[in-house]
Amino acid sequence: METILQMAAVNADYGETPVLKDINLTIPKHKIIGLVGESGSGKSTMARVITGLLQPSSGEICFEGERLSVRRSRETRRKIQMVFQNPDGSLNPRHTIGRTLTDVMKFHGRARGARANEQAAELLRQMELPGDSLQRYPASFSGGQKQRIALARALAAEPDFLIADEPTSALDVSVQLMMLDLIKDLQRKRDLTVLFISHDLGVIHYICDEVAVMHRGRILEMDTTENFFRNPKTEYGKQLLDSVPVLNI
Repeated sequence: METILQMAAVNADYGETPVLKDINLTIPKHKIIGLVGESGSGKSTMARVITGLLQPSSGEICFEGERLSVRRSRETRRKIQMVFQNPDGSLNPRHTIGRTLTDVMKFHGRARGARANEQAAELLRQMELPGDSLQRYPASFSGGQKQRIALARALAAEPDFLIADEPTSALDVSVQLMMLDLIKDLQRKRDLTVLFISHDLGVIHYICDEVAVMHRGRILEMDTTENFFRNPKTEYGKQLLDSVPVLNI
């Protein structure tokens, strides 16, 4: 099985507080990997380290066989994209959705002019958003629609590796299901690798091929979704299955 990303003995701190502790993780290509754990376990911090938003204090991260340096190339940044829990953080309220998407394409050298507009319109069509969305501003959309726009913004860079950090946690159940099916469909069509972060085991079970369990800054176990839900390897994994409500979707 091909590997897209490897983390070896990675540590990260916020000030003097250690958050990631000796993280060792191998992520295979073309899979949806679930990262699960209670709030404060370090899931979002790990996402920030992978994307380069936070520098690790020690350890090594390799992407597509090459070690990631502190100063990442534009091409590496294009290949690793992230969808945040709060879509408002990645959408400029003063820019139309069309400008938001086409600016990403221009910055990463994917398309310009009429071609960029065509690709932006196609992305929004895939997100099942209204036909006039390109001309509208973020404030005119619902929370679920803005989350799909944030996903379109990440995909506009044509990444190889997508990190989705709690993208459905603020959505109601019916909108959650739409978002999850959309991610599954796009992952398959674009041959993406997805790191899907959630504390909801029902969502993880529905969408993920494999599950990594995080607790207090450490990866405790990783297995196929089927194996994890049948027989977790660690006591903490068993506690998660016993205590976290499962969303029946």
